[in-house]
Amino acid sequence: MDGTVSVVIRFANGEDFDWVANLMDRTLSPFYDGDHRAHAKRILDTHVSGGTDLVGHFSTGQHMLIAEVNGVRAGLIHVVDKKQSTVKISPLIVLEEFRGYGVGKALLDYVEQYAIEQGARQLYCTVASPNVGALGFFQGNGFRVTGTAKDHYKRNVDEHMLYKQLGDISLAVSSNVSVVPFNYELHADAVRRLILSKMRDDFSGVDDSWVDALYEGCARQGSGDVNEKYKIIFVAVNQGEVTGVVGATPKKGCPIKLMPLLASDEASFEALIVDVKGLLMSYGHKLYVHLVPEAWQIACLHRHGWELEGVFPEGYSPNSIVQQWGYHLPKGNLITRTMRIDPVNYRAIMAGNKTLEVRIGDSYVKDYQVGDLIKLETSWSTGLVRINAIRLYLNFWEVVNNEAWQHIIPGAESMEAAFEELQKQYPPFIGMPNIHVFEIEPVTVRSRG
Repeated sequence: MDGTVSVVIRFANGEDFDWVANLMDRTLSPFYDGDHRAHAKRILDTHVSGGTDLVGHFSTGQHMLIAEVNGVRAGLIHVVDKKQSTVKISPLIVLEEFRGYGVGKALLDYVEQYAIEQGARQLYCTVASPNVGALGFFQGNGFRVTGTAKDHYKRNVDEHMLYKQLGDISLAVSSNVSVVPFNYELHADAVRRLILSKMRDDFSGVDDSWVDALYEGCARQGSGDVNEKYKIIFVAVNQGEVTGVVGATPKKGCPIKLMPLLASDEASFEALIVDVKGLLMSYGHKLYVHLVPEAWQIACLHRHGWELEGVFPEGYSPNSIVQQWGYHLPKGNLITRTMRIDPVNYRAIMAGNKTLEVRIGDSYVKDYQVGDLIKLETSWSTGLVRINAIRLYLNFWEVVNNEAWQHIIPGAESMEAAFEELQKQYPPFIGMPNIHVFEIEPVTVRSRG
Protein backbone atom coordinates (compact mmCIF):
# COMPACT_ATOMS: atom_id res chain seq x y z
CA MET A 1 0.00 0.00 0.00
CA ASP A 2 1.39 3.37 -1.04
CA GLY A 3 0.99 6.76 0.60
CA THR A 4 -0.28 7.70 4.05
CA VAL A 5 -2.11 5.02 5.99
CA SER A 6 -5.06 6.11 8.13
CA VAL A 7 -6.56 3.52 10.49
CA VAL A 8 -10.04 4.37 11.78
CA ILE A 9 -11.92 2.25 14.33
CA ARG A 10 -15.73 2.24 14.26
CA PHE A 11 -18.57 0.14 15.61
CA ALA A 12 -19.92 -2.52 13.27
CA ASN A 13 -23.44 -2.19 11.87
CA GLY A 14 -25.94 -4.42 10.10
CA GLU A 15 -24.53 -3.57 6.68
CA ASP A 16 -21.24 -5.22 7.67
CA PHE A 17 -22.78 -8.67 8.02
CA ASP A 18 -21.75 -10.26 4.71
CA TRP A 19 -18.20 -8.91 5.03
CA VAL A 20 -17.91 -10.07 8.67
CA ALA A 21 -19.42 -13.49 7.99
CA ASN A 22 -17.22 -14.14 4.95
CA LEU A 23 -14.09 -13.01 6.80
CA MET A 24 -14.80 -15.14 9.85
CA ASP A 25 -15.68 -18.20 7.78
CA ARG A 26 -12.59 -17.91 5.60
CA THR A 27 -10.19 -17.15 8.47
CA LEU A 28 -11.48 -19.42 11.21
CA SER A 29 -12.33 -22.57 9.24
CA PRO A 30 -8.74 -23.90 9.10
CA PHE A 31 -8.55 -23.84 12.90
CA TYR A 32 -12.09 -24.32 14.20
CA ASP A 33 -14.99 -26.60 13.31
CA GLY A 34 -18.56 -25.28 13.33
CA ASP A 35 -20.81 -22.90 11.42
CA HIS A 36 -18.86 -19.64 11.43
CA ARG A 37 -21.49 -17.71 9.48
CA ALA A 38 -24.07 -18.60 12.12
CA HIS A 39 -21.62 -17.54 14.80
CA ALA A 40 -21.02 -14.24 12.98
CA LYS A 41 -24.78 -13.60 12.75
CA ARG A 42 -25.33 -14.28 16.45
CA ILE A 43 -22.58 -12.01 17.74
CA LEU A 44 -23.19 -9.21 15.21
CA ASP A 45 -26.93 -9.25 15.88
CA THR A 46 -26.22 -9.07 19.62
CA HIS A 47 -23.92 -6.10 19.11
CA VAL A 48 -26.30 -4.24 16.80
CA SER A 49 -29.25 -4.80 19.16
CA GLY A 50 -27.43 -3.08 22.02
CA GLY A 51 -24.85 -5.64 23.14
CA THR A 52 -26.97 -7.50 25.69
CA ASP A 53 -26.11 -11.19 25.61
CA LEU A 54 -29.30 -13.22 26.13
CA VAL A 55 -27.71 -16.67 25.99
CA GLY A 56 -24.31 -16.42 27.63
CA HIS A 57 -24.17 -17.52 31.28
CA PHE A 58 -21.16 -15.41 32.22
CA SER A 59 -21.18 -12.62 29.65
CA THR A 60 -22.87 -9.27 30.18
CA GLY A 61 -22.30 -7.73 26.75
CA GLN A 62 -20.89 -8.25 23.27
CA HIS A 63 -19.43 -5.61 20.97
CA MET A 64 -17.86 -5.68 17.50
CA LEU A 65 -15.52 -3.09 16.02
CA ILE A 66 -14.32 -2.65 12.46
CA ALA A 67 -10.96 -1.18 11.44
CA GLU A 68 -10.85 0.74 8.17
CA VAL A 69 -7.68 1.72 6.33
CA ASN A 70 -8.21 4.74 4.11
CA GLY A 71 -11.93 3.96 4.15
CA VAL A 72 -11.57 0.25 3.31
CA ARG A 73 -12.56 -2.43 5.83
CA ALA A 74 -9.34 -4.10 6.95
CA GLY A 75 -10.07 -5.97 10.17
CA LEU A 76 -12.44 -6.66 13.04
CA ILE A 77 -12.40 -7.40 16.72
CA HIS A 78 -15.23 -8.84 18.80
CA VAL A 79 -15.17 -8.51 22.58
CA VAL A 80 -17.25 -10.08 25.32
CA ASP A 81 -17.69 -8.42 28.72
CA LYS A 82 -17.63 -11.01 31.49
CA LYS A 83 -19.19 -11.00 34.96
CA GLN A 84 -15.77 -11.73 36.45
CA SER A 85 -14.48 -8.26 35.47
CA THR A 86 -12.64 -9.66 32.47
CA VAL A 87 -13.00 -9.09 28.73
CA LYS A 88 -12.63 -11.82 26.12
CA ILE A 89 -11.41 -11.21 22.57
CA SER A 90 -13.14 -13.59 20.17
CA PRO A 91 -11.96 -13.09 17.48
CA LEU A 92 -9.47 -10.48 16.21
CA ILE A 93 -8.91 -10.75 12.44
CA VAL A 94 -6.91 -8.57 10.05
CA LEU A 95 -7.08 -9.11 6.29
CA GLU A 96 -3.76 -10.41 5.03
CA GLU A 97 -3.20 -7.52 2.63
CA PHE A 98 -3.47 -5.04 5.53
CA ARG A 99 -1.09 -6.78 7.91
CA GLY A 100 2.00 -4.83 8.83
CA TYR A 101 0.20 -1.47 8.91
CA GLY A 102 -0.72 -1.47 12.58
CA VAL A 103 -4.35 -2.49 12.09
CA GLY A 104 -4.30 -5.26 14.67
CA LYS A 105 -2.44 -3.05 17.15
CA ALA A 106 -4.99 -0.26 16.67
CA LEU A 107 -7.88 -2.65 17.32
CA LEU A 108 -6.18 -4.18 20.35
CA ASP A 109 -5.26 -0.79 21.84
CA TYR A 110 -8.84 0.42 21.40
CA VAL A 111 -10.25 -2.63 23.16
CA GLU A 112 -7.67 -2.50 25.93
CA GLN A 113 -8.58 1.11 26.71
CA TYR A 114 -12.27 0.18 26.60
CA ALA A 115 -11.70 -2.71 29.00
CA ILE A 116 -9.79 -0.49 31.44
CA GLU A 117 -12.58 2.09 31.36
CA GLN A 118 -15.07 -0.69 32.14
CA GLY A 119 -13.03 -1.65 35.19
CA ALA A 120 -11.86 -4.97 33.73
CA ARG A 121 -8.80 -6.44 35.38
CA GLN A 122 -7.87 -8.78 32.54
CA LEU A 123 -8.07 -9.35 28.78
CA TYR A 124 -7.97 -12.91 27.50
CA CYS A 125 -8.27 -14.90 24.30
CA THR A 126 -7.43 -18.23 22.72
CA VAL A 127 -5.29 -18.90 19.66
CA ALA A 128 -5.01 -22.11 17.62
CA SER A 129 -1.46 -23.46 17.74
CA PRO A 130 -0.97 -23.49 13.92
CA ASN A 131 -1.85 -19.78 13.85
CA VAL A 132 1.70 -18.76 14.74
CA GLY A 133 1.28 -15.23 13.43
CA ALA A 134 -1.60 -14.49 15.79
CA LEU A 135 0.21 -16.12 18.69
CA GLY A 136 3.29 -13.98 18.11
CA PHE A 137 1.15 -10.86 17.77
CA PHE A 138 -0.57 -11.33 21.12
CA GLN A 139 2.63 -12.28 22.92
CA GLY A 140 4.34 -9.25 21.40
CA ASN A 141 1.59 -7.09 22.89
CA GLY A 142 1.90 -8.29 26.46
CA PHE A 143 -0.26 -11.43 26.50
CA ARG A 144 1.00 -14.53 28.29
CA VAL A 145 0.29 -18.15 27.41
CA THR A 146 -1.31 -19.88 30.39
CA GLY A 147 -1.79 -23.34 28.92
CA THR A 148 -2.71 -25.45 25.92
CA ALA A 149 -5.85 -27.53 25.32
CA LYS A 150 -5.35 -30.55 23.08
CA ASP A 151 -7.74 -31.21 20.16
CA HIS A 152 -9.97 -28.47 21.50
CA TYR A 153 -12.16 -26.83 18.85
CA LYS A 154 -10.98 -29.06 16.02
CA ARG A 155 -9.36 -32.48 15.97
CA ASN A 156 -5.56 -32.36 15.78
CA VAL A 157 -5.55 -28.60 16.43
CA ASP A 158 -4.42 -27.51 19.87
CA GLU A 159 -5.60 -24.26 21.43
CA HIS A 160 -3.41 -21.87 23.43
CA MET A 161 -4.97 -19.79 26.22
CA LEU A 162 -3.58 -16.27 26.74
CA TYR A 163 -4.26 -13.35 29.04
CA LYS A 164 -3.05 -9.83 29.79
CA GLN A 165 -3.49 -8.10 33.14
CA LEU A 166 -4.89 -4.56 33.00
CA GLY A 167 -5.24 -1.42 35.07
CA ASP A 168 -3.10 -0.14 37.89
CA ILE A 169 -0.84 -3.07 38.67
CA SER A 170 0.50 -1.77 41.95
CA LEU A 171 2.20 -5.02 42.91
CA ALA A 172 5.84 -4.32 42.26
CA VAL A 173 9.02 -6.29 42.23
CA SER A 174 10.29 -4.84 45.47
CA SER A 175 13.50 -2.87 45.13
CA ASN A 176 14.08 -3.54 48.84
CA VAL A 177 14.35 -7.31 48.38
CA SER A 178 17.83 -8.53 47.55
CA VAL A 179 18.69 -12.07 46.49
CA VAL A 180 22.13 -12.96 47.85
CA PRO A 181 24.27 -16.11 48.23
CA PHE A 182 23.57 -18.14 51.36
CA ASN A 183 25.93 -17.46 54.26
CA TYR A 184 25.72 -20.11 56.97
CA GLU A 185 26.57 -17.85 59.89
CA LEU A 186 24.21 -15.08 58.78
CA HIS A 187 21.27 -17.05 57.39
CA ALA A 188 21.18 -20.66 58.63
CA ASP A 189 18.84 -20.26 61.60
CA ALA A 190 16.31 -18.07 59.76
CA VAL A 191 16.33 -20.32 56.68
CA ARG A 192 15.75 -23.40 58.85
CA ARG A 193 12.75 -21.81 60.55
CA LEU A 194 11.34 -20.75 57.18
CA ILE A 195 11.72 -24.21 55.62
CA LEU A 196 10.19 -26.08 58.55
CA SER A 197 7.26 -23.69 58.84
CA LYS A 198 6.45 -23.69 55.10
CA MET A 199 7.25 -27.22 53.88
CA ARG A 200 6.69 -29.71 56.68
CA ASP A 201 2.96 -30.31 56.03
CA ASP A 202 3.17 -30.80 52.25
CA PHE A 203 6.46 -32.71 52.02
CA SER A 204 6.88 -35.72 54.27
CA GLY A 205 10.45 -36.04 55.47
CA VAL A 206 11.23 -32.34 55.64
CA ASP A 207 12.66 -32.04 59.12
CA ASP A 208 15.84 -30.84 60.82
CA SER A 209 17.91 -33.65 59.28
CA TRP A 210 16.61 -32.65 55.82
CA VAL A 211 17.73 -29.08 56.40
CA ASP A 212 21.10 -30.33 57.67
CA ALA A 213 21.53 -32.32 54.45
CA LEU A 214 20.69 -29.17 52.44
CA TYR A 215 23.42 -27.22 54.22
CA GLU A 216 25.90 -30.09 53.80
CA GLY A 217 25.14 -30.11 50.08
CA CYS A 218 25.87 -26.40 49.96
CA ALA A 219 29.27 -27.06 51.53
CA ARG A 220 30.02 -29.41 48.58
CA GLN A 221 29.23 -26.72 46.01
CA GLY A 222 32.88 -26.23 45.11
CA SER A 223 33.16 -29.78 43.78
CA GLY A 224 31.02 -29.06 40.73
CA ASP A 225 30.23 -32.80 40.51
CA VAL A 226 26.52 -33.46 39.98
CA ASN A 227 26.99 -37.00 41.33
CA GLU A 228 27.73 -35.48 44.73
CA LYS A 229 24.35 -33.70 44.63
CA TYR A 230 25.85 -30.40 45.64
CA LYS A 231 23.50 -27.51 46.41
CA ILE A 232 23.51 -23.82 45.54
CA ILE A 233 21.49 -21.72 47.96
CA PHE A 234 20.30 -18.13 47.66
CA VAL A 235 18.24 -16.19 50.14
CA ALA A 236 15.89 -13.25 49.76
CA VAL A 237 16.66 -10.52 52.27
CA ASN A 238 14.52 -7.48 53.03
CA GLN A 239 16.03 -4.88 55.36
CA GLY A 240 18.26 -7.49 56.98
CA GLU A 241 15.50 -10.09 57.46
CA VAL A 242 15.53 -13.41 55.60
CA THR A 243 12.21 -13.57 53.72
CA GLY A 244 12.82 -16.36 51.21
CA VAL A 245 15.13 -19.17 50.16
CA VAL A 246 15.84 -21.23 47.07
CA GLY A 247 18.08 -24.28 46.94
CA ALA A 248 19.29 -25.52 43.55
CA THR A 249 20.60 -28.96 42.61
CA PRO A 250 22.18 -29.30 39.12
CA LYS A 251 21.29 -32.69 37.63
CA LYS A 252 22.72 -35.01 35.00
CA GLY A 253 21.67 -33.74 31.59
CA CYS A 254 21.81 -30.19 32.94
CA PRO A 255 18.33 -29.49 34.32
CA ILE A 256 18.40 -27.76 37.70
CA LYS A 257 15.97 -28.77 40.43
CA LEU A 258 14.86 -26.06 42.83
CA MET A 259 13.97 -27.30 46.29
CA PRO A 260 13.18 -25.54 48.46
CA LEU A 261 11.63 -22.50 46.75
CA LEU A 262 9.61 -20.56 49.29
CA ALA A 263 9.09 -17.13 50.74
CA SER A 264 7.14 -15.40 53.47
CA ASP A 265 5.66 -12.79 51.11
CA GLU A 266 4.87 -12.27 47.43
CA ALA A 267 7.60 -9.71 46.73
CA SER A 268 10.29 -12.09 48.02
CA PHE A 269 8.89 -15.07 46.10
CA GLU A 270 8.85 -12.98 42.93
CA ALA A 271 12.38 -11.77 43.53
CA LEU A 272 13.60 -15.35 43.83
CA ILE A 273 11.92 -16.70 40.68
CA VAL A 274 13.16 -13.74 38.62
CA ASP A 275 16.73 -13.54 39.90
CA VAL A 276 17.34 -17.27 39.94
CA LYS A 277 17.17 -17.28 36.14
CA GLY A 278 20.38 -15.30 35.90
CA LEU A 279 22.04 -16.72 38.99
CA LEU A 280 21.82 -20.30 37.70
CA MET A 281 22.18 -19.79 33.96
CA SER A 282 25.69 -21.19 33.80
CA TYR A 283 24.66 -24.43 35.54
CA GLY A 284 22.15 -25.84 33.08
CA HIS A 285 19.52 -25.35 30.39
CA LYS A 286 16.29 -25.31 32.41
CA LEU A 287 14.93 -24.86 35.92
CA TYR A 288 12.21 -26.93 37.51
CA VAL A 289 10.57 -26.88 40.91
CA HIS A 290 8.23 -29.07 42.93
CA LEU A 291 5.84 -27.15 45.14
CA VAL A 292 2.29 -26.91 46.39
CA PRO A 293 1.54 -23.38 45.23
CA GLU A 294 -1.04 -20.94 46.44
CA ALA A 295 -3.10 -19.03 43.86
CA TRP A 296 -0.87 -15.94 44.03
CA GLN A 297 2.22 -18.08 43.47
CA ILE A 298 0.69 -19.65 40.37
CA ALA A 299 -0.11 -16.19 39.01
CA CYS A 300 3.42 -15.07 39.78
CA LEU A 301 5.00 -18.07 38.05
CA HIS A 302 2.77 -17.57 35.00
CA ARG A 303 3.57 -13.91 34.52
CA HIS A 304 7.31 -14.61 34.63
CA GLY A 305 7.23 -17.29 31.96
CA TRP A 306 7.20 -20.49 34.02
CA GLU A 307 5.07 -23.37 32.75
CA LEU A 308 3.14 -26.08 34.57
CA GLU A 309 4.72 -29.36 33.50
CA GLY A 310 2.94 -31.95 35.62
CA VAL A 311 1.31 -32.90 38.90
CA PHE A 312 2.12 -35.53 41.52
CA PRO A 313 -1.04 -36.52 43.44
CA GLU A 314 0.09 -37.62 46.92
CA GLY A 315 3.63 -37.81 45.56
CA TYR A 316 5.31 -36.24 48.57
CA SER A 317 2.54 -36.59 51.15
CA PRO A 318 -0.86 -38.32 51.35
CA ASN A 319 -2.46 -34.92 51.83
CA SER A 320 -0.89 -32.86 49.05
CA ILE A 321 -0.79 -32.57 45.28
CA VAL A 322 2.61 -31.32 44.20
CA GLN A 323 3.01 -29.44 40.93
CA GLN A 324 6.11 -29.31 38.73
CA TRP A 325 6.81 -25.94 37.11
CA GLY A 326 9.61 -25.39 34.60
CA TYR A 327 11.47 -22.52 32.99
CA HIS A 328 13.78 -22.89 29.98
CA LEU A 329 16.81 -20.65 30.29
CA PRO A 330 17.61 -18.56 27.19
CA LYS A 331 20.61 -19.55 25.13
CA GLY A 332 22.51 -17.82 22.38
CA ASN A 333 23.18 -14.15 21.83
CA LEU A 334 19.67 -12.70 21.69
CA ILE A 335 18.93 -12.31 25.41
CA THR A 336 21.71 -13.15 27.82
CA ARG A 337 20.25 -12.20 31.19
CA THR A 338 17.17 -11.13 33.12
CA MET A 339 17.22 -8.10 35.39
CA ARG A 340 14.57 -7.53 38.06
CA ILE A 341 13.47 -3.90 38.38
CA ASP A 342 10.67 -1.92 40.01
CA PRO A 343 7.94 -0.41 37.79
CA VAL A 344 8.93 3.23 38.43
CA ASN A 345 12.47 2.69 37.17
CA TYR A 346 11.20 0.43 34.38
CA ARG A 347 8.96 3.15 33.01
CA ALA A 348 11.76 5.71 33.29
CA ILE A 349 14.14 3.43 31.37
CA MET A 350 11.69 2.60 28.60
CA ALA A 351 10.84 6.32 28.24
CA GLY A 352 14.53 7.16 27.89
CA ASN A 353 14.65 9.24 31.09
CA LYS A 354 16.83 6.76 32.97
CA THR A 355 19.85 5.72 30.95
CA LEU A 356 22.06 4.48 33.78
CA GLU A 357 21.34 1.46 35.99
CA VAL A 358 23.42 0.68 39.07
CA ARG A 359 24.03 -2.84 40.34
CA ILE A 360 26.35 -4.29 42.96
CA GLY A 361 28.83 -6.55 41.19
CA ASP A 362 28.21 -9.89 42.85
CA SER A 363 27.04 -13.16 41.34
CA TYR A 364 26.00 -13.03 37.67
CA VAL A 365 26.16 -9.22 37.34
CA LYS A 366 29.89 -9.59 36.75
CA ASP A 367 29.19 -11.60 33.59
CA TYR A 368 27.37 -8.77 31.79
CA GLN A 369 29.14 -7.48 28.68
CA VAL A 370 28.81 -4.46 26.43
CA GLY A 371 26.35 -5.29 23.66
CA ASP A 372 24.30 -7.72 25.74
CA LEU A 373 20.52 -7.56 25.47
CA ILE A 374 18.93 -7.65 28.91
CA LYS A 375 15.29 -8.47 29.59
CA LEU A 376 13.93 -6.18 32.29
CA GLU A 377 11.16 -7.72 34.38
CA THR A 378 8.64 -6.07 36.68
CA SER A 379 5.61 -7.88 38.06
CA TRP A 380 3.65 -7.44 34.84
CA SER A 381 5.89 -5.77 32.26
CA THR A 382 8.97 -6.84 30.33
CA GLY A 383 11.21 -4.90 28.00
CA LEU A 384 14.56 -5.22 26.27
CA VAL A 385 17.53 -2.93 26.77
CA ARG A 386 21.00 -3.00 25.29
CA ILE A 387 24.13 -2.40 27.36
CA ASN A 388 26.21 0.25 25.60
CA ALA A 389 28.86 0.70 28.28
CA ILE A 390 29.86 -0.62 31.70
CA ARG A 391 31.82 1.37 34.29
CA LEU A 392 33.03 0.14 37.70
CA TYR A 393 33.26 2.00 41.01
CA LEU A 394 34.10 1.15 44.61
CA ASN A 395 31.24 2.98 46.32
CA PHE A 396 28.09 4.97 45.63
CA TRP A 397 29.73 8.32 46.31
CA GLU A 398 32.16 7.66 43.45
CA VAL A 399 29.19 6.80 41.27
CA VAL A 400 27.28 10.05 41.76
CA ASN A 401 30.47 12.10 41.49
CA ASN A 402 31.46 10.62 38.14
CA GLU A 403 28.14 9.83 36.48
CA ALA A 404 25.11 11.87 35.44
CA TRP A 405 23.18 11.17 38.62
CA GLN A 406 20.01 12.66 37.09
CA HIS A 407 19.96 9.65 34.75
CA ILE A 408 20.45 7.20 37.63
CA ILE A 409 17.70 8.56 39.88
CA PRO A 410 15.36 10.63 37.68
CA GLY A 411 13.64 13.24 39.79
CA ALA A 412 16.42 13.50 42.38
CA GLU A 413 16.88 17.15 43.34
CA SER A 414 20.59 16.92 44.07
CA MET A 415 23.64 14.68 43.93
CA GLU A 416 23.30 14.11 47.66
CA ALA A 417 19.68 13.01 47.24
CA ALA A 418 20.69 10.57 44.51
CA PHE A 419 23.40 9.17 46.77
CA GLU A 420 20.94 8.68 49.63
CA GLU A 421 18.45 6.95 47.34
CA LEU A 422 21.10 4.50 46.12
CA GLN A 423 21.94 3.63 49.71
CA LYS A 424 18.26 2.94 50.38
CA GLN A 425 17.88 0.73 47.32
CA TYR A 426 20.78 -1.57 48.15
CA PRO A 427 21.47 -3.38 51.42
CA PRO A 428 24.80 -2.97 53.19
CA PHE A 429 27.32 -5.29 51.57
CA ILE A 430 30.31 -7.07 53.00
CA GLY A 431 33.73 -6.24 51.60
CA MET A 432 34.29 -3.98 48.61
CA PRO A 433 32.62 -5.50 45.56
CA ASN A 434 32.66 -3.52 42.35
CA ILE A 435 29.62 -1.39 41.73
CA HIS A 436 28.55 -1.64 38.09
CA VAL A 437 27.01 1.29 36.25
CA PHE A 438 25.32 0.11 33.07
CA GLU A 439 24.69 2.60 30.29
CA ILE A 440 21.54 1.26 28.61
CA GLU A 441 19.01 2.07 25.93
CA PRO A 442 15.64 0.47 25.14
CA VAL A 443 15.41 -1.92 22.21
CA THR A 444 12.09 -1.99 20.36
CA VAL A 445 10.78 -5.34 19.14
CA ARG A 446 8.05 -4.83 16.54
CA SER A 447 5.22 -7.27 15.88
CA ARG A 448 3.06 -7.49 12.78
CA GLY A 449 -0.60 -6.56 13.04
